[in-house]
Amino acid sequence: MKIEEVIKAKFKGEHHKAVVNIRYTSNWIGAYHNKQLAEFDLSLPQFNILRILRGANEPLSIKIVKQRMLEKSPNTTRLIDKLISKEMVKRSRCDDDRRVVHIEITKKGLSILSEIDEVFDDMSLAENLTNDEASLLNVLLNKLRGK
Repeated sequence: MKIEEVIKAKFKGEHHKAVVNIRYTSNWIGAYHNKQLAEFDLSLPQFNILRILRGANEPLSIKIVKQRMLEKSPNTTRLIDKLISKEMVKRSRCDDDRRVVHIEITKKGLSILSEIDEVFDDMSLAENLTNDEASLLNVLLNKLRGK
């Protein structure tokens, strides 16, 4: 459906419509991901933290994890604490600077991510786009952000 049909709104112009459409679509994608992650008792930001840690292949400081998150969150420490209580990540002090805390994914966290990888299907969200259209969308979104 077209965005104007979905939310029954009038727009000031195509630029306004595009921004509303992006926000609506972002929420739609988030709801899809949340539904898939619910069976693993994970939120989307927690999942993002686990993926960051898996991709790093080494312990990371909380500061670096925050920088790499897709959705910036002031609650990163709380999210990490929840993952620690679920035994998916562990915390340790940096040997060189005791003020720095490192976070590392555990075997349980890696195992959960492997399970999620089997069912988590980002590709189906964009199945209505050709490869060229997906490429153009990436170019346009980068341009929108001034990149």
